Amino acid sequence: MKELPKKYDHHLVEEGKYDFWLKGRYFKSGDKTKTPYTIVIPPPNVTGKLHLGHAWDNTLQDIIIRRKRMQGFDALYLPGMDHAGIATQAKVDAKLRDQGTSRYELGREKFLEVAWDWKHEYAGHIREQWEALGVSVDYDKERFTLDHGLYEAVTEVFIRLYEKGLIYRGERIINWDVEAKTALSNIEVEHKEIEGAFYFFKYMLEDGSGFMEIATTRPETMYGDTALMVHPDDERFRGYVGKKAYIPGTDRLIPIIEDDYVDMEFGTGCVKVTPAHDPNDFEVGRRHDLDSPLCMNEDGTMNELAHKYEGMDRFECRKACVKDLQESGLCTKIEKLVHNVGHSERTGVIVEPRLSKQWFVHMEPLSKQATELSTVEFVPKRFEKTFLRWMDGTFDWCISRQLWWGHRIPAWYRGEEVYVGKEAPQGDGWVQDEDVLDTWFSSALWPFSTLGWPHQTDDLKRYYPTDTMVTGYDIIFFWVARMIFQALEFTGESPFKQCLIHGLIRDSEGRKMSKSLGNGVDPMDIKSQYGMDTLRYFLTTNSAPGMDLRFEIEKVESSWNFINKLWNISRFILMNLGEFTIDDVEIDTDELPLSDQWILAKLHQTITEMDYNYEKFEFGEAAKSVHQFSWEEFAAWYVEISKIALNSENESTVKRTKSILSYVLLDIMKLLHPFMPFVTEAIYQQIPHVEESIMISNWPEAIDEFKNPQAIKDFELIQDIIKAIRNVRAEYNVAPSKPIHVVLKCNAETQALFRENEEIIHKFINPEGLELVAEYRIDTELVSIILPDVEILLPLGDLVDIDQEITRLEQELKRLTGEIKRCQGMLSNPNFLNKAPEQKVAQEREKLVNYQEQFEATKSRLAELKQ
Repeated sequence: MKELPKKYDHHLVEEGKYDFWLKGRYFKSGDKTKTPYTIVIPPPNVTGKLHLGHAWDNTLQDIIIRRKRMQGFDALYLPGMDHAGIATQAKVDAKLRDQGTSRYELGREKFLEVAWDWKHEYAGHIREQWEALGVSVDYDKERFTLDHGLYEAVTEVFIRLYEKGLIYRGERIINWDVEAKTALSNIEVEHKEIEGAFYFFKYMLEDGSGFMEIATTRPETMYGDTALMVHPDDERFRGYVGKKAYIPGTDRLIPIIEDDYVDMEFGTGCVKVTPAHDPNDFEVGRRHDLDSPLCMNEDGTMNELAHKYEGMDRFECRKACVKDLQESGLCTKIEKLVHNVGHSERTGVIVEPRLSKQWFVHMEPLSKQATELSTVEFVPKRFEKTFLRWMDGTFDWCISRQLWWGHRIPAWYRGEEVYVGKEAPQGDGWVQDEDVLDTWFSSALWPFSTLGWPHQTDDLKRYYPTDTMVTGYDIIFFWVARMIFQALEFTGESPFKQCLIHGLIRDSEGRKMSKSLGNGVDPMDIKSQYGMDTLRYFLTTNSAPGMDLRFEIEKVESSWNFINKLWNISRFILMNLGEFTIDDVEIDTDELPLSDQWILAKLHQTITEMDYNYEKFEFGEAAKSVHQFSWEEFAAWYVEISKIALNSENESTVKRTKSILSYVLLDIMKLLHPFMPFVTEAIYQQIPHVEESIMISNWPEAIDEFKNPQAIKDFELIQDIIKAIRNVRAEYNVAPSKPIHVVLKCNAETQALFRENEEIIHKFINPEGLELVAEYRIDTELVSIILPDVEILLPLGDLVDIDQEITRLEQELKRLTGEIKRCQGMLSNPNFLNKAPEQKVAQEREKLVNYQEQFEATKSRLAELKQ
């Protein structure tokens, strides 16, 4: 006889399961007799360890792919990792600093050797984390964004875009990270509110006739000023245009110009123009043919233009020059303000707008193509608007990065000549661009580059476009949009059919998890304490698509309790199955008592509901169905009822009950397997089964033969009677062990139903006597409970308090009024009527009729008591 240990121990349950799956090669794709279904993993950065966001993201993907595999698809879950240019280089730089050296001392080649060593180490950690999570990725197809194959794809894309005029090199104001010493794209900049100030300065006129006053938040950039500017219509400054003024504290003269870009109502009405340090000033400078001198070095220190402040950090320069100019009377006032300032997403430093020669992608035609041709279905649909809105307003994308770790730009220079190609051109003197491409440039190609593009490989033909992309709403701009426009440009198709968007994980107070708040949770700690099945179930059942998730330990514990309950149910059933095997399972629907018909009908209903919600990615709703079925219906009712049959002298009754117990338990395990793969595999191995692993077993089908609305209705009436009597016992403090007389007033057909199931009623309510009657003399010393098709009368004699009974019935009227309003509201809602399954609509209509009948009967009984 197979048996589960008495106590559910997640450590023992999860141990060895992943190795068992790997050895069985159950994660492997490639069965060409099946329809393909593809998910590519959003590649984690090779910079750190798994966090809760990864756990949520990967578990959602794994739920989808495990179910598709069980449904008979050739399921490819393609793994891989991202080189994460800035982030990884920053980590390696920090490591080298700790060792007393730097990348500049090592040189490019040696530095890259260290970076690759880092990659190999952290890739190993990530694979360990995938194993801990139980994600069923096909390791034979694992990719890395710096693989040779992906390098081919990146180079091909760069060359093609360049040849079409969609990639260009030019001087623009870009976001500059002074710590990483690299350009950033707009979406790699996080804007945060910080305390700042408006500083007011006098620019003394050359002719000695006075001064022009300006206000700025960045005094240190004044050393890059090339003009002062006023609006052409501003009467205050008539006669000033064409004159010159000194940059405060210097002997450098700059002209006063006019341009309608100036807002006359803002500040002093006069602004300084610093073309190399402000994007708007850069455009002004081009219009007026102004110089664009940089007053700052790449590391954020001041250069020779800042005179005595040369070599100072930009913010130290700000303090020093403001102090000096206050003392000289050229800084007239300082007004405090709170404003949004850009910070580097990777290093956290304040970003410096800086004029620089960089490579850009011309976005307008690619954006237009993406908005017009994308066929991606966003789930929830509202995120399609987020995608479209961003594509419409996108800027040209700065793709060059002043790093060593990444895809080196395939461009070579000789003097003023530029050559773009896969190899260096013929001839001497050509030097390759030192910069690399933005990380997102390579990860934008992920869905098709990982399958072999630009070559027309068998994998590309079979698995592309991919089916579902799962990712958080925070990288729609970074990654999802870029994948879509690059895929449309280079493959002519959208990269995936659906894009499932989830939210962020927050703490129990709704705050974003962060190191600074100290509110982060290590998923490995949860695994250690509660098991990975528990974490997976919690993460995927406590939030709807697109919504944030609150981490609440009580809900984690509740998930563990559910798994523990499943373990105990399974253990009881196994103890009673004995040597029963899958070949012994036999269910003849023509000869089933009501309880068997009911549990099979509820199983049919559960599978139908779960399939409906699984396809909509409503995993929380799907889980509710199987949770309710396995705990509230199977364990609390059917397993208890089965004890009657299992103790029967009738062999066929015992065999039938064992068949249903094992059949239903097997389907419960399969339905839950995508959520909690470890424990379902452990239980599956002990109960009667066919396949060697639950992973490759068939997904449960809603068998039409089991569909039986009448059995559900009949058995629910028996349940309602039992629940109602138990409630009255509790209300009147009558112990469950104390027999009470029960009268069920109903028609002949309903009486027959109760007689057939009298053994079940007796088991659950322990009546001293059970009367089935069509009429009954009303006695004020009895409790009356009105249900559809039956009135329960409990003659409790002296225990009945008439006032208490009136109060109870009045509360019941309130409850029924609420239920009637709820049903009417749902049934008058066009969205519900059009979108909900027909079965659900029919159920609500039937409920409304029953509630209305109960309301009238309760009202009538209340009137009798008040006479």
